[in-house]
Amino acid sequence: MAEAHPGKDAAAHLLRDFVNTLDVETGADELTAPAAVAEWLAGRGLVPAAGPAHETDLATAIALREGLRAAMRAHHGPLSSATGRDEAREEALADDLEDALAALPLRITLAGPRPALVPADAPDTAVRAGLAHIAAAVMDAAADGTWTRLKVCLEDTCRWAFLDTSKNRSRSWCSMRVCGNRTKTRAYRARRRTPPGRPAAG
Repeated sequence: MAEAHPGKDAAAHLLRDFVNTLDVETGADELTAPAAVAEWLAGRGLVPAAGPAHETDLATAIALREGLRAAMRAHHGPLSSATGRDEAREEALADDLEDALAALPLRITLAGPRPALVPADAPDTAVRAGLAHIAAAVMDAAADGTWTRLKVCLEDTCRWAFLDTSKNRSRSWCSMRVCGNRTKTRAYRARRRTPPGRPAAG
């Protein structure tokens, strides 16, 4: 289990770690039950302790996670390989994300150097308050400039979230050695299979 990341880029690291509770490549998922959501939040100090959780909390957590993954994929910019089906799926995830955000207890505070979005006090919804910390981290990451640097690997079998620290913000894969080479090898083989005179797909 990853630890909390205090200090610089803390909001970005929290968002990255939350999205990576699902390893798309292996199918390993840290959020398989309501209690697992409460435990994950408690492990990062976002709730006092792993208390009661409900199926609706799990559904909200999954919608928040996958919506954030889709948002981070969009930080690569328009992708020429995207299909209509991909676009429809991304739009559905965006709608689910909006619904998840609307279900979380958040408020604006003017305490501090700038206005901020923070979890509202909701002792009867501890898990949702913990998830609200993750939602509020989006605004913190936007304020410190790391939000648009949060991306997911463009290798479809991976989609691991990472913080792009390259100077020109052009990083496409979580690992050039693994996913980058895998993608380039697949594209090379596709070109080799294309008959002369016929353009390669994508």
